[in-house]
Amino acid sequence: MFDKVLVANRGEIAVRVMRACEELGVDTVAVYSDADKHGGHVRYADEAYNVGPARAADSYLDGEAVVEAARSAGADAIHPGYGFLAENADFAARVEAADGITWVGPESDAMERLGEKTHARRVMDDADVPIVPGTTEPVTDVEAVTEFGDEYGYPVAIKAEGGGGGRGMKVVESAEDAEEALESAKREGEAYFSNDSVYLERYLQTPRHVEVQIVADDPDGSVSESDVVHLGERDCSLQRRHQKVIEEGPSPALSDELREKIGEAARRGVAAADYTNAGTVEFLVEEDPDRDPSEPLGPETNFYFLEVNTRIQVEHTVTEELTGIDIVKEQLRVASGEGLSVSQGDVALEGHAIEFRINAENAANDFQPANEGSLDTYDPPGGIGVRVDDALRQGDDLVTDYDSMIAKLIVWAPDREECLARSKRALAEYDLEGVVTIVPFHRLMLDDERFVDGTHTTKYLDEELDRELVAEAQEKWGSESASAGDDDEEVTEREFTVEVNGKRFDVELEERGAPAIPVPEGGGGGSGGQQRPPQAKSDDGGDDSSVDVAEGGEAIDAEMQGTILSVDVSEGDEVAAGDVVCVLEAMKMENDVVAERGGTVASVRVGEGDSVDMGDVLIVLE
Repeated sequence: MFDKVLVANRGEIAVRVMRACEELGVDTVAVYSDADKHGGHVRYADEAYNVGPARAADSYLDGEAVVEAARSAGADAIHPGYGFLAENADFAARVEAADGITWVGPESDAMERLGEKTHARRVMDDADVPIVPGTTEPVTDVEAVTEFGDEYGYPVAIKAEGGGGGRGMKVVESAEDAEEALESAKREGEAYFSNDSVYLERYLQTPRHVEVQIVADDPDGSVSESDVVHLGERDCSLQRRHQKVIEEGPSPALSDELREKIGEAARRGVAAADYTNAGTVEFLVEEDPDRDPSEPLGPETNFYFLEVNTRIQVEHTVTEELTGIDIVKEQLRVASGEGLSVSQGDVALEGHAIEFRINAENAANDFQPANEGSLDTYDPPGGIGVRVDDALRQGDDLVTDYDSMIAKLIVWAPDREECLARSKRALAEYDLEGVVTIVPFHRLMLDDERFVDGTHTTKYLDEELDRELVAEAQEKWGSESASAGDDDEEVTEREFTVEVNGKRFDVELEERGAPAIPVPEGGGGGSGGQQRPPQAKSDDGGDDSSVDVAEGGEAIDAEMQGTILSVDVSEGDEVAAGDVVCVLEAMKMENDVVAERGGTVASVRVGEGDSVDMGDVLIVLE
């Protein structure tokens, strides 16, 4: 087993990995950005190293800085968690090439094979795993899209090669939409994955999202089907805009015969890809809209390979509750050479488990993420069958530079009916104040007929759920961000952060009845500590005071924090009301920024790739 593992991630997943390491007697190293210097994962780790400023591209996505931190700490392994660099084959290869450091995950070659979706489809097709009708080679022109639509019918899905979670996927409803959708999918692919290659699939009208958790090893140097262990399936069909919200297992829609067919298909595909460590094989299952909830889908039901996630997933906790198997420990065992501790015959699923993502989002406002807040009250639920994975604690400020997840609530019970009842109790106990969350939405879903019956599809939230019910739930059970200045406690607290060769040390000071402690510009105090030099402020439109808008003009600002994917106008251009002036990415989704009134572009204050905060001015019209 390893001596010291660096976790190349943040938040709850970093703490989750560190807890597994702690139980195995392995020391842990955290990396953090300037925005996360007080993060829960930093507090939990044995050591912590700063890897850059808040912008993810300059910190958590800086592979060289992460590997250098591992060298400085003397870590002999790197675990990537999920997100950031977890599915980056180039980063995995960098770690594999680093002397004395082991990559905790599949080999970079296998990641690359399965990360290219057209290649993965060919591998699965050869392994007799059903695939959705589509292209096995990338498409480059709009004619290929329309020809595919003419042959298979519309809608058609255009998907980025490196995509996932809805990123880089566009749905074409007709030939007239093909050109715009193709360019948008290519643009997202380039922005997120540095790869504008896309492929086509028939878009299924009534899909369920069912995924199979696997762990695999290659004790003989190559992977056979017997070396792959599947740990059952999870149903992740409750999604908004292709982003999972609630996950459960086993699927309430599958018969035992269909469940077995899908599990065995996953094992065949993973073996054919020569894949080791943990991963998830995702499938789309065609739901019968007229199905009686008491009659599960039979073995004749169509199911299709979607993709392989070459990492641990957010919802791996569901499988752990059903099987009692610690998947992160299995990852560490495989990577260290110890091999899997379980075989297929050891796996038995017991009971039912549901995971609720506790996101700082307002479900009544189209799940818009919070841009500020502090956990004035944070009291998670407990009791039998209740698990909470988190990193934040009461009093912590919300960090909005990355994702919106605060925690994950996982509930287990002997059967689904009891699990739903226990979930109601646990969500009612979850006391969060100071930050808006989607807890009210979760409570609503536990009384929603379609979800309770288990007949919902991936389109249910976006196309069928009554928005008024969501608003009512938010009004009934929701909490809002506390306003600034509400805290009048006369206590001055300050944590001085000192960094020596990039390694973090904290000094805490508290004074009561004393004036605020002055802090030198540029960071925490303390003599002898090396500090990162102040970062230059980019001109991304954040200084509203310098914006002059002529009478009748308009300052178009950002409605949420995000990244500019494209700027579609230039100074001097004429725009009409409703025209798109730029595209803003926030929470993995493209958002068109439009002009509310017509005019001439007086100034463009952002560029492609810029990070912006809510309220930043993007475009000025006159």
